[in-house]
Amino acid sequence: MPEAQSPTAIDLTDGQSVDLVVMPVKKTIAGRTVKMLGYNGSIPGPTFRIPEGSEITINLKNGGDIATTLHAHGVRMDNPFDGVPGVTQKEIAVGESFSYKLKFSDPGVFWYHPHVRTDYALESGLYANIIVTPKGSTYWSPVNREIPLMLDDIALDKNGLLPFDSKVADHTLMGRFGNVMLVNGETGYQLQAKQGEVVRFYLTNAANTRLFNFALPGAKMKLVGADVGRYERETFVDTVLVAPGERRVVDVFFEKPGEYVMKHQTPDKEYALGAVSVSAETTNPSYTNEFSVLRTNITVVDELENLMNIYLTKSPDKSLNLSLDMTAEMRKGMPMGMHSMGGGMAMSDKDMGMGDDGDALEWEDTMASMNALSNSAMMKWKLIDGTTGKVNMDIGDWSFKSGEKVKIRIFNDPQSLHPMQHPIHFHGQRLMALSTNGVKNDNPVWADTVLVAKGDTVDILLDASNPGVWVAHCHILEHAESGMMTSFKVE
Repeated sequence: MPEAQSPTAIDLTDGQSVDLVVMPVKKTIAGRTVKMLGYNGSIPGPTFRIPEGSEITINLKNGGDIATTLHAHGVRMDNPFDGVPGVTQKEIAVGESFSYKLKFSDPGVFWYHPHVRTDYALESGLYANIIVTPKGSTYWSPVNREIPLMLDDIALDKNGLLPFDSKVADHTLMGRFGNVMLVNGETGYQLQAKQGEVVRFYLTNAANTRLFNFALPGAKMKLVGADVGRYERETFVDTVLVAPGERRVVDVFFEKPGEYVMKHQTPDKEYALGAVSVSAETTNPSYTNEFSVLRTNITVVDELENLMNIYLTKSPDKSLNLSLDMTAEMRKGMPMGMHSMGGGMAMSDKDMGMGDDGDALEWEDTMASMNALSNSAMMKWKLIDGTTGKVNMDIGDWSFKSGEKVKIRIFNDPQSLHPMQHPIHFHGQRLMALSTNGVKNDNPVWADTVLVAKGDTVDILLDASNPGVWVAHCHILEHAESGMMTSFKVE
């Protein structure tokens, strides 16, 4: 089995095609040899740089160990190439191939990954970035370099990858948290930079469930973009929260020589992800002046504030409630020395999250033994239609006209059996968050994924502009594998 390679960048132009092979690789992580999967033998896979407006063909061959597909996350492609088994195509069996014709109508940072047993596939290393370069040279501010950073974690035991069950997804209560942090597939990521350099980092959260709160203390960081484009206003920030499936674009200015530690900062912990070593050599050209300006993107403001004025106070067209069901088997199977509930499931109200305000975000696997015992046969995470009460793929009757703007209210029930955050991802369209708990979003951006914290009500506006049958799902991969997915049609 070959050693996993570091990712390469491939520049593609309109009409080109590229071959991609899923293949087994081995990789040394934290002193252990881990059997994984890579696109073209690398983890992450190749980064594709593609001009806005281009159409590219990806010829995917499955040389892996399970069926696969390719989903270009965030891309508003033609529906047959969305990569969702049972909805847009059949699974690609081991040894088989499929060609994806993808149109890239939006500039920004996207990524690709399988849509079959995503919990196993992504944990095994099958993910990579797509950077779509804008037509206009002034779309982004000038920088010295652009670098994609894929943030991930991986769960290892003494033998390598923490085992998976071939029949059911496990860790379905909270998702599979890793015990080793990775940036671009590496522990202790290293970058060399020059004094005065401005670097654009394209951040992608490729983890199964972990939130990342990205920081570079000592350097100055500016948040400029998200999933599908630019914010209305650029802002200086100390940290950037990125939920699974989400992307963020930050420009970082390294003013002085020295070592800058790249961190994941939670309310209780700090994790070192890597470091940027800045030499005393001065960068040329200097973009210090441009970096110091916080741009307001007038075209974005005009478009999004116009939509905000129309839809902010309008009644929602659709609503989704986020909740959880467990089987009697799960309720019986967890002796934890606490009072039991239901069919004998032993846990405290605090553990279940009931009657406890707690944090609106779960940063760690605080219920490790219970999470490890949970699986997709025992547990169903639910997207519930607030009008009909139908659940997940049974909803089935959401149909929108192409060009329609659809206001959807998403409520994350704090009284569910285990309330926690859910990043909800819509395929094939873009969306914007209008408000959270009735408070207007004061700096909107086009996105494809929205994080809904425990107890929150988030109103989104779906730009239903791309015809076809699509899915929406939680991007905590174990939740999606436990049923937390629905479909909708755009005609």
